[in-house]
Amino acid sequence: MKKYLGGTRGPESPAGVSGRRRLIVLYLLVAVMLVSLGGRLWYIQVMNNTAFTKLAAQNQTRNVTVPAVRGQILDDVGNKLVQNQTELVVSVDMMQLSQEADGGQAVLHRLATLLGTTYQALAGKVRLCTVGVPQPCWAGSPYQPIPVDQSVSPQIALQVMEEPKLFPGVTAQPQPVVDYPGPHGANPAQVLGYLQPITPQEMASRHLETTGFSGVDLVGQAGLEAQYDSQLRGKPGTQVITVNAAGQQTGTLNTIPAQVGDDLVTSINAQIQADAQNALAGAIARSRASGNAANQGAAIVMTTTGRVVAMASYPDYNPAIWTGGISQQEYDYLSSPGSGAPLNNWTTQGQYAPGSTFKVTSTAAAVADGYSINGLYDCPGTVSIGGHTFANDGEPSLGSMTFSEALIQSCDTVYYNLAYDMYLHDDLAANDVKSPNAPIQKMQQMELDWGFGQPTGIDLPSESLGSIPTRQWLYWLWKDNAYTGQNWCKNGRQYGSYVQQIEWQDCQSGNVWEPGQAAIAAIGQGYVTVTPLQLANAYAALADGGTLYSPRIGEALVSPATGKVVQQINPPVIRHLPVSSYTLAYIRNALAGVVTQGTAAGAFSGFPLNKVCVAGKTGTAQLFGKNATSVFASFAPCNHPQYVVLVMVPDSGYGADVAAPAVRQIWDGIYGLEGHKAAVPNGRVPADPPTISPTGAIIAPSGYAAAPSRKGGA
Repeated sequence: MKKYLGGTRGPESPAGVSGRRRLIVLYLLVAVMLVSLGGRLWYIQVMNNTAFTKLAAQNQTRNVTVPAVRGQILDDVGNKLVQNQTELVVSVDMMQLSQEADGGQAVLHRLATLLGTTYQALAGKVRLCTVGVPQPCWAGSPYQPIPVDQSVSPQIALQVMEEPKLFPGVTAQPQPVVDYPGPHGANPAQVLGYLQPITPQEMASRHLETTGFSGVDLVGQAGLEAQYDSQLRGKPGTQVITVNAAGQQTGTLNTIPAQVGDDLVTSINAQIQADAQNALAGAIARSRASGNAANQGAAIVMTTTGRVVAMASYPDYNPAIWTGGISQQEYDYLSSPGSGAPLNNWTTQGQYAPGSTFKVTSTAAAVADGYSINGLYDCPGTVSIGGHTFANDGEPSLGSMTFSEALIQSCDTVYYNLAYDMYLHDDLAANDVKSPNAPIQKMQQMELDWGFGQPTGIDLPSESLGSIPTRQWLYWLWKDNAYTGQNWCKNGRQYGSYVQQIEWQDCQSGNVWEPGQAAIAAIGQGYVTVTPLQLANAYAALADGGTLYSPRIGEALVSPATGKVVQQINPPVIRHLPVSSYTLAYIRNALAGVVTQGTAAGAFSGFPLNKVCVAGKTGTAQLFGKNATSVFASFAPCNHPQYVVLVMVPDSGYGADVAAPAVRQIWDGIYGLEGHKAAVPNGRVPADPPTISPTGAIIAPSGYAAAPSRKGGA
């Protein structure tokens, strides 16, 4: 053993070696961590500099969606029926305001003073319509900022925007709003429809963008506004703005402008529309003055090629009521039967018995079934069919007559007998209806072919079907009411009250198509109902030579940016009537006689038929417990029909007394007769839609052409 100064050195202990190794490993770990950290810092600062620069920029910018101004709705010469523009709208976000210590009361007090209103009025606008909350209240989504003033001055808007601490949750931003100029007094409210805030469900189903302003996106909810919503709405733009730490805008980086929606040019003529409204309102006023209870009605003017020129529904209302939200009280009035339900378009949704105007289809059905168009048919005062007596009005016995005379004098018993005779020769075994697949009767098939009992397909979002009592229809009526619904079999009594006896009989044989039902249907009564639009469209097919169109109100979509037509809208052809041209001409000639020597002669006494020959048919449909529905359907000029005019007023009286004088007044307005100003030159509609310049100016059509030039394609 060697000795050294300070002691003896021998082999190292295991503990010393192990400690040194741990120290080396620790050094290595630290070195690796430093390298890794350095690499990460280099990656973040150098390699990923662009991405983080973008993120930093995003923290200082905001994307704002710029709402598009909605397209306008114009009449056939460019008069504005619906005008859209951008206004400064103040809205309140109650979800944010509710986070304030006082629930936002102080903010609403300050805002009410700024807007020149009261706190109570403002609080009423922003509270939600829930159970127990009286009107006024907000019926929209609680997550949508609520518009409280639709048109504020720039000074008020700036004050709201520049003082966010005083007005938290309050915005003042541009938003499209709607105006209704009402040219010539025209107010086709039910045709135009209305705009309302879109719900989140509708937003998802329509795949729409939110405006990013007030959060209340307006979409069409009825009428043309709903039918052409996607074209009218346009496309929103985008604006990238810079903001400071307080969220206040400091500048604008980029703007993609919004695209204005297309303008919809319609075939509505504002002056004829106003004339139709006035004539309809006057007819109802006169009916009421006579002691009737009429509170609704319809008037329509069409070209014989499917263009709707006027569509009036009574009662009407001011569509501006929807602007800024509608109260529950207002909505209840618009939808109440007691007020005539102004919200409904009775031209397309009313279902009324057509009365004797229906005899044109019965005549066509009889001739198609082999009855001679030049034959003679008896017109007794009464007839007995299936144990029931059916009579002419006043029970006159007029002897034998042709179909033409039967239409001119409106002889019911001629058609009762025809319907009964056709009933006896039309598969009697099938009249005990046991299946929805029972064959259709010959007369009812003709009615269906004329477009009754089915939609016309007009460019409006909803229309009623009316009812044609085929055997299939009768099967489902019996099925739905015998054991469910009214439950005839439960409530009926063989020896009970009158109503109970009827229900008992309906329970036993409500599925049987009886001869009396066939007879009454032939004169447009009983189970038969039609919409005024269906009846006018059928008469347009009669006047046009047999072509049945699907009516159109829209005529063209025009780009306001270029003034060019984006889409031409033509009435499609549904079908051609299964009636010979000779038969149609025969019926048209007979209807000209109705005005000169028949049931409408009194209503048109003194009318200048030498200037404009009008043909038409009166209808008076009796209803149990009510006055009759008054109808008059007409077309003119007789030898070259261009227009159809129809008025229908339920619970009002005879067709010759109420509807026919109103129709006469509308013809006066179209052609400028009897002291009226002509709505269109020479009674001709514009051949082409108006030109719209890029500045928005309307250039009226330079030329006019006859209505047949507007024929639509299939």
